[in-house]
Order: sequence, then structure tokens, then C-alpha cells
Amino acid sequence: MNVKPRIVILTASYGNGHIQASQALQQQFLAQGVDQVKVVDLMKEGHPFINMVTTSLINKSTQISRMGLDYYGWSYYYTREKKRTALFQRSMTALGKKKLKEIIHQERPDAVINTFPFGASPEICGALGISNFTVLTDFALHATWLHPLVDKYYVATEELKQQIILEGFHRDRVEVSGIPVRSEFTKIPIEHGVSKKKILVMASDQGVSRYIEDLLTSLATIDKCQLIVVCGRNERLQQKLAAQFITYSNVTVFGFVNNLHEWMSASTCIVTKAGGLTLTESIALQLPIYIFKPYAGQERENAIYLSSRGVASISDTIEHLTDKINHLLEHPTLREEVRIRMMNMQRNQAAAHIVDDIILQINQPVSLSI
Repeated sequence: MNVKPRIVILTASYGNGHIQASQALQQQFLAQGVDQVKVVDLMKEGHPFINMVTTSLINKSTQISRMGLDYYGWSYYYTREKKRTALFQRSMTALGKKKLKEIIHQERPDAVINTFPFGASPEICGALGISNFTVLTDFALHATWLHPLVDKYYVATEELKQQIILEGFHRDRVEVSGIPVRSEFTKIPIEHGVSKKKILVMASDQGVSRYIEDLLTSLATIDKCQLIVVCGRNERLQQKLAAQFITYSNVTVFGFVNNLHEWMSASTCIVTKAGGLTLTESIALQLPIYIFKPYAGQERENAIYLSSRGVASISDTIEHLTDKINHLLEHPTLREEVRIRMMNMQRNQAAAHIVDDIILQINQPVSLSI
């Protein structure tokens, strides 16, 4: 029995979600005494120039989509069905294959975990007899995640499991685990702005610059509220907003913070884009979610799903967003209803669930029958 397996986790720097999920899994493996765990940004290491170009295109797509040219959203929906995603999968398989073979030769892993849909991973692992697992980091399914040689899928919801089963995979190969988040988001006491109404505004993505000043000006009019604005590594935006709102006593602007979980815990609600990890972290902290004009693609699908579950609100105008948040702040019973729904959705032990099951699968290999 291999009680201390060697693990490789494949990720991608297309947004922070895939990397954060990988870090959460690595953190959990280490906590359980599995200390040979390597996280690899496969495209960045294998094809740095292509990675730089594609990352830039994805980042710029958020800005360009606000102007009406949404090439990322178009490509997402065009390739969402399995029959239309073959070219993308072949491309990702070809690009990652050489580097992944090198990594496997160096690391000799017992298992490879994918937090991004690399087609090379299940193909190479299948040929070499290495266990291969995929962790979906969104609340919506896209055909690029599906590959017949993946040993097991770990997904956020029962709905996702049923969708994968309908694609021909045996139910034993799909586990409803939740999306893994780092332990600081599951262990911190929840405060929810008990001393003052606090609205946490995430302004770290490139697309917010076109509307963020108007949004903050509107939210700042809400009676007795405090705005906490986090700009991440966008230093230019941080400086601009800090200067713009210097006279607003209820607006505080930060750049990158390493204690985001503390700010989330202390807030009454969050205004954020609809990335799978941020949404899951918000659910873990029972923090009502407000999404302004979600980007087409997985973020829009994430937003639609969580809105249907009554834990997120979608707005297409700043006025509507402000009114919805003001209504929440003025009605404590509504806040409590949302938090109860979030508690019912929580899978805060997702990382432990996945790690436990992967260790079990490594020691008790399962059939690849579809």
C-alpha cells in the first residue's frame, strides 16, 4: 500500500481559479503527510511564449467584451458541445505532451491531477498506467473537460455529475466533492460586518476599469455603509481609485491583500466577477454574492446557476445592483435566508474529500469502463 504517493497537479494561469484550486489540493496533501506534491503550470513551463500570448488574449477579452466584441464568449459557447471541441482538445494535447512527458519522467508520480482540461494528461497517463484525475473548478460543464481516459472526475454539484453521466461516463467515475478552497476560507470565524455594513468590491480584473468609478460612487450613497475595494495587482487602478475617492470617508481602496479571507469574513456582501473559486470561497463564508454584467462563458454560467439557487444576484445596470444591495442591507431576514441557502450548498471539506478519495483510488485502482 502506497501511503505516501507522489503527486503532480497540473494547472494553468488563465485566471487565478485553477491555480488556487491546485494550491488548495497541495495544501491538503501536505496536511495529510503526503509531502511529494508538485504543482505545474503546464503551458507556462512548456510553451512560455504561447502561454504569454493566450493569457494576454484572455485578460484583454474581459475589456473588449464590454465594448461588444466578445471573442472569448463566442468561442466558449461554440465549443461547449463535445462534437465541436475536438480541434481545441487536439491542440492542447499536442502542446502539452512533450513537457508533460518530461515532468512525469522527472517526478515519477503515482497520480496526476488536472485542474485545467489538458488532453495530454489522460492520454499519457493512460499509456503509462498512471492514475489520472480531473477537478472541475466551475459550476458549469464544458466539453473540453471530458476525456474517456480520466479515471475520475470531482465536481461541484449533483447537477454536474448528472451531466457528465449523460455524456456516457459511469456514475462511479464522477464524485460530487465541491470545489477545493484553501483552508483559511473554511476555518476563519464568520463576522459579516456586525459592527458596520461592509460591502466588499473585487476590482482586480482588467474589465472593471470602464465602470468601477460609477459603481463605487453609486454604492457609496447607501446609508451607513463602508466600501472595501480590492484591486489586486492592478496598481494603476488602485492609485486612480485612491485619488478619486480620497474625500469619501466610507471608501477604502487596497491593492493586493494576503488576508482576503478576513475581509470576506468581516463583510456583509461581496461584489465580484463570477469565477468558480471566488464564488466557492464566498459560499464557504456565507457571504451574499452580487455580480455585475457577468462575462460570457463559464462566468455567466456560474452566475446563472448560483442565481437559480438563490445565493447570487445578477445585475445589468449599476442602479439595479445598488438597489439590490441596499435592499439586502436593510433586511436582516433576507441576509439570513441567503446564508442558510449557502450553508446548504457548502462543501467546505472539498479538498480533504478529494485527497482522501484520490489516495484510496491510487491504492485500489478502479476500472476505466464507460
